[in-house]
Amino acid sequence: MAESRGRFGIHGGQYIPETLMNAVIELEEAYNHYKDDPEFNAQLTELFNEYAGRPSRLYYAEKLTKDLGGARIYLKREDLNHTGAHKINNVLGQALLAKKMGKTRLIAETGAGQHGVATATAAALMGMECVVFMGEEDTKRQALNVYKMRLLGAEVIPVTSGTATLKDAVSEAMREWTNRISDTHYCLGSVMGPHPFPTIVRDFQAVISKEIKEQMLRKEGRLPDVVMACVGGGSNAIGTFYHFIEDKEVRLIGCEAAGRGVDTWETAATIATGKLGIFHGMKSYFCQDEYGQIAPVYSISAGLDYPGIGPEHAWLHDTGRAEYVPVTDEEAVQAFEYLSRTEGIIPAIESAHAVAHAMKIAPQMDKDKIIVITVSGRGDKDCAAIARYRGEDISE
Repeated sequence: MAESRGRFGIHGGQYIPETLMNAVIELEEAYNHYKDDPEFNAQLTELFNEYAGRPSRLYYAEKLTKDLGGARIYLKREDLNHTGAHKINNVLGQALLAKKMGKTRLIAETGAGQHGVATATAAALMGMECVVFMGEEDTKRQALNVYKMRLLGAEVIPVTSGTATLKDAVSEAMREWTNRISDTHYCLGSVMGPHPFPTIVRDFQAVISKEIKEQMLRKEGRLPDVVMACVGGGSNAIGTFYHFIEDKEVRLIGCEAAGRGVDTWETAATIATGKLGIFHGMKSYFCQDEYGQIAPVYSISAGLDYPGIGPEHAWLHDTGRAEYVPVTDEEAVQAFEYLSRTEGIIPAIESAHAVAHAMKIAPQMDKDKIIVITVSGRGDKDCAAIARYRGEDISE
């Protein structure tokens, strides 16, 4: 593992204003103390199992396998978690950590709303105040999740600056954290931002690959040939990859949101189109315009339209350990509909990006090969948007 104090190769680091340095140091010290604390881990495991419903199922998708006619396909069902996505894994960990640090208030950014809902859920459970920043554009696309967050007691603040999407919500949350460090923890939702966030979020999400490994050995007596997940900032993907990084025979594939195509400006495929830069406290790859400014990005998926990628993913790309492939809106929508019809599982449009790539590669693989796809969330939140994409208007 190339990680050393928040660096993954050349990526990562802490590019933050002086005003945030104390908060970040305090967080790192607390995390280093609690991550190996038996009581903390016992409490977190109980929350995972009793509250979130872990371990999530590893489901053999027999009809999908048969229909595609190649590799055997398993689905890691993060969509079955409480709140309907992988986001709860990280949030329960961070909320518990914040509580141990004596914080009484959680703030978060959210794109598709899943991380916001998960943060609001944990805050309600633990009796904490909660404020969620969400791009105004996303509040329209994900009105149901906005209602849920408010129902759970959170204040939702629409962000109107910039492109009014996820990157702007992150910027606002960081600004807010600077103003109220004493009682507030910033519950960052992905493997991005300044150290120690990429490590903290990865460690809490790594429960996904830990379970896949155990379940796969139990079901098949061996490791899978391919493990794949969608990538925006990259938390469900790093969670899916982490315990397989040392198993060189397992291919790791991250599926990025190509939007209307990597040859257009309307894309969010960072590895395919991005350049090295510094943004949101980290060095990594970012989608940039010809002047090196962060470019506006686009994807049908509100959860993947982030203009960068987590530093550990950037490093996995640099070293060739993981492959990153672009998947267009159209391919993702087709996969969304296909999985729904074939297996009776409606995936989040984010997760459908990974299903789309599996639909391409599975038929070319031998029947004794195994692919695991992480279904990072369920698709209720996306039905109205996909219907609109198909020219049908259904009310929320």
